[in-house]
Amino acid sequence: MSLDELDEPLRETTFTVVDLETTGGRAGNDGITEIGAVKVHGGEVIGEFQTLVDPGIGITPFVSVLTGITDAMVCGAPSVAVVLPSFLEFAAGSVLVAHNAPFDVGFLRMACQERGLRWPAFAVVDTAILARRVLTRDEVSDCRLATLATFFHATTQPVHRALADARATVDVLHALLSRLGNLGVQSLPELRAFTAQVSDAQRRKRHLADDLPTAAGVYVFRDGQGTPLYIGTSRNLRARVRQYFVASETRSRMGEMVGLAERVDPIECAHPLEAQVRELRLIAAHKPRYNRRSKFPERSVWLKLTNEPFPRLSVVHAIRLDGAAYLGPLRSVRQAEAVRDAIHDAVPLRQCTDRLSVRRAVRAACVLAGIGRCSAPCQGGQSPETYDALAELVRAAWSGDVRPLVDPLRARLARLAAAERFEHAAVVRDRIAAVVRACARMQRIASLTVIEELVAAHPDGCGGWELSVVKYGRLAASGVAERGVPPWPVIEALLATADEVLPDTLRPGPLPAALAEETECVLRWLEQPGTRLVLTSRPWTCPAFGAGGFRSYLDTDAVRRAADPFVDRRRLRIEARPARASA
Repeated sequence: MSLDELDEPLRETTFTVVDLETTGGRAGNDGITEIGAVKVHGGEVIGEFQTLVDPGIGITPFVSVLTGITDAMVCGAPSVAVVLPSFLEFAAGSVLVAHNAPFDVGFLRMACQERGLRWPAFAVVDTAILARRVLTRDEVSDCRLATLATFFHATTQPVHRALADARATVDVLHALLSRLGNLGVQSLPELRAFTAQVSDAQRRKRHLADDLPTAAGVYVFRDGQGTPLYIGTSRNLRARVRQYFVASETRSRMGEMVGLAERVDPIECAHPLEAQVRELRLIAAHKPRYNRRSKFPERSVWLKLTNEPFPRLSVVHAIRLDGAAYLGPLRSVRQAEAVRDAIHDAVPLRQCTDRLSVRRAVRAACVLAGIGRCSAPCQGGQSPETYDALAELVRAAWSGDVRPLVDPLRARLARLAAAERFEHAAVVRDRIAAVVRACARMQRIASLTVIEELVAAHPDGCGGWELSVVKYGRLAASGVAERGVPPWPVIEALLATADEVLPDTLRPGPLPAALAEETECVLRWLEQPGTRLVLTSRPWTCPAFGAGGFRSYLDTDAVRRAADPFVDRRRLRIEARPARASA
């Protein structure tokens, strides 16, 4: 044998090409309805495996139309617990191949785990990844199985049935392997390395992680001139940095960054909270070119209630010492505009930008006054004192009782729902969520930033304590009392050496000493189960009727993201299945 043939050559490798049809897209929640597999060796088909599977749950109309598999077809089929051992025996000793392999292999692996079966250590090849590595955009517009089967003139066209799709994948696999042979890929290890999507330049940089510690902390990739390229954090610095040089790192920008990096500087931290805070501060200070998040924390957006005889709402990018009230920081101008529109729905503040006079009317009222959306101070029909009561209601809602803003919107939501105007009701619901989200964030931050000094402890999972000293929402010191070490001497040492933090009198608002992201990191750490307050200079409190009591409205985004075509989870009743099919 030649040196090139020491590894198992592809012509000697047995592949089992598998395809599944399922009731949905989530392993563990959805079931398998059909398994199809084709075993090939040396370019020849040596066996096929196909069976319908009873998923144990109903098949939605969407899936039935897509695959042609109905409840009547699977009502007498074996369960996955019966089919799995047969399939594993069929595929034993081969390499699993699938198109978009994480989907099919994920379902099979989860099915084995739920039924106590051991998942064999299959080598897996994904034809979708192979196609992306071999083919260009000029050849195919995408790498879907149907597109590839047409491009390579497969003898079987995929029709969303397991065995047909597996046969089409066999033809695609053989066509891709023939191209890989021209690229020097002759063995299974070379094939797996080719699909790893890791460049040689990345692999050669693996030595950068050799001397890094295994502790929690921050890592800084630097170029030859010492300029920070990328800053990240991890509980295990060495393990995390090593991932940048292996197949698990698939971001193209990170591959480019690793190619430029010459060294990695570690910064060990006492615990993960300190690491997160240091990462935010370093990113804000250096603004590395390959970091996207948290590079410009100073670019905040605020909603301002102006300080004038007839105040109005305005979206601004900075807080000033002008006596006005501010709500924020908000994440974007779009969010600020959504909150402003919601407040206008609840309170009839003026929406014009005119400078109004207390002594005389400026102009005639606009159409908003005619429909009750504005109190029309522009035409002199309302005194500054009466109007200021509306503005004071908004100021109080931002810092305390949010009910005057939310209750009118909730009443309007109930009226729209009763009238079955659900699209309009959804708009009002989203506006309630915008107000609650903005007020809850500011009230939550302000509750911590007014505390001069706070000491908290969190279990480290090994019998010790992670300790933090927080001043005005800013992390001033951190340490660890390991198992067997009395924590009080460590706390006293942290208090004695903590940073001196003074609130910036020139920075009004809820952030006198730290940026919003740092304070929110501290809050998430404090709100973890098991965290204890050790010392505090004043009570840590939130408004009794603040926005935190309306957090149920914030779940709408999660529900919307979770929506998919496979939403019907109703289990079929036995009597609902056709009697003729069971007979």
